[in-house]
Amino acid sequence: MALSESQIPPDAQHYLVCGTEDCEKNCQFYCNDCHQPMCEQCRDEHQKNKKTKNHEVVPYKLRKRQLPVEKCKIHPTRQIEFLCEECQIPICSKCTATKEHRGHVFTDLEIVFAEKCSFCQEEIAKIRNYFEPTSQDLKNEIAEDVTKIKKTMEGIRKAMKAEAESVKKLVDTVISDKIEQVYKVEQSLLKTFNDQHQTIDDYINYLNDLVKTFYGYLSPSDIKNLTFVLKSEKILIEPIPETSKPVSPVFTAGQYSKEDVAKLLGRITVPNTKPENRKIKPMETASTQLKPTVKQRKQDREKSDVKQTLSLSSSVTKVREYTVPGVRHVFHISLGKSGRLWVSDSTGSLVQTDLQGNQLQKIRTSGGIEGYHTVAQKGDLIYTDKDNKVINRITPDNTITEFIKTEDWGPLSIHSSHINGDILVGMETDDFKGKVTRYNKTGTEIQNIQRNNKGQALYITPHYITENMNGDVCVSDWDKHAIVVVDKSGQHRFSYTGQGSRFDPFGICTDVIGHILVCDDSSYTVHLLDQDGQFLSLLLTEQQGVKDPRSVCVDDKKNMWRHSDLTEIRRRQRGKRM
Repeated sequence: MALSESQIPPDAQHYLVCGTEDCEKNCQFYCNDCHQPMCEQCRDEHQKNKKTKNHEVVPYKLRKRQLPVEKCKIHPTRQIEFLCEECQIPICSKCTATKEHRGHVFTDLEIVFAEKCSFCQEEIAKIRNYFEPTSQDLKNEIAEDVTKIKKTMEGIRKAMKAEAESVKKLVDTVISDKIEQVYKVEQSLLKTFNDQHQTIDDYINYLNDLVKTFYGYLSPSDIKNLTFVLKSEKILIEPIPETSKPVSPVFTAGQYSKEDVAKLLGRITVPNTKPENRKIKPMETASTQLKPTVKQRKQDREKSDVKQTLSLSSSVTKVREYTVPGVRHVFHISLGKSGRLWVSDSTGSLVQTDLQGNQLQKIRTSGGIEGYHTVAQKGDLIYTDKDNKVINRITPDNTITEFIKTEDWGPLSIHSSHINGDILVGMETDDFKGKVTRYNKTGTEIQNIQRNNKGQALYITPHYITENMNGDVCVSDWDKHAIVVVDKSGQHRFSYTGQGSRFDPFGICTDVIGHILVCDDSSYTVHLLDQDGQFLSLLLTEQQGVKDPRSVCVDDKKNMWRHSDLTEIRRRQRGKRM
């Protein structure tokens, strides 16, 4: 079920259209008396009308919220209009005369509601612009810490395994030495045994020879021998040689425990220091002043005249000009890494150059007066080939490969999302149909945007495309003479058709705070819009030396790169908002 305007959250992205019947122009103003949004033309007519000329008409962002209609429970025919300050309850006008509220102070409930709405808007702005992003930053920081700690712990595990391996090698070396020592002890003992064995063998041989001698004495062959034996001294038997038993070696096991091994292999400890609190960036004073208070609104109304408009003070300072060789006219630029640029003209020349103007690479394409190339997150250049209905990729090593086939649709413009790396492509057919297709990083189609909720075509010639910081897809459509903006789900938010009688949009980009910058070829200016499509100012004009602006982009250092129908690229530093 569709929501009414009063039900739409203050920070919701919705299509801001004039509330006048049959008028579909951009809503810029709001009548607080009629509670009706209106464009500038309807605002003028509304203030010329005798019945409504005294109505309070304010810029849309400064509108009063419409008080919900509710009947009084005591007086059902009356609407609740006041707040009783003493009783702190809402009442109707008839209740103010009853004895229960006699002498009490009453406040217009619409004023109370406006103050509460202003407070809620301020708090929502704080949440959206500070608390949520800061919390997300902390979440990302925690995720980074998780990755770091996992890497650290993996390093500790590898170090422990390496230490254990070193100890194993050391143990193997020591065991080898000890086994060698055991072998030497064994050889020494065996030599002792062999020596003793040989001594006993020699003694036995001695005994055998002695027995033979004695047997010879028992059987003398002649008197002479017998006389010799009788005269000889008595033969004594030598004693048995003494031998000793060697002492057997004993192995004494080492004395160690699991704790000893643990100490040997080192240990892991967490330093006993107090953890450092994560730094939370302070909320800037400006972030609490994004929504004006009721008092500020009143002061603004007193200071302003009938024709109230939004104002923005900004300045642009030219920093440098670059001459690009190899192109006739600059129609689009893609900022690459390491200070390199890709620049194209209307004749299909696509040139890569450095900041000194040196041509690094040049290729021929079927591109022309559209933003047909972009630099992806990894630094690859992606560009469209509308003649062959394909999208090509150039890797950092200058290899050109076919990336995506677009079938029956001719790809015109292309943008690589800085948020998630998705590829946004503006396409057209020969019968003047247009659409935007979203692909993921791998080239898989994930979304098609072609019509609004009423079934009307959103695009005809989407020849430049970009993405805002909130996910909005912003398209510069030449044949519609409009900037068409949809949210990331594809719902039409608004269309901007310029400030004059004719608007011919070319290049488009967004900055770090969500502003939309677009080149207007009919007025030779660069228009600055907020992210809701409200016109803020002309950032560059013909009086500032701007001639035929074709394309514009902002880098991460807030430098604006503006390209005109010349072979110069002009880099300008945007001034701070006042």
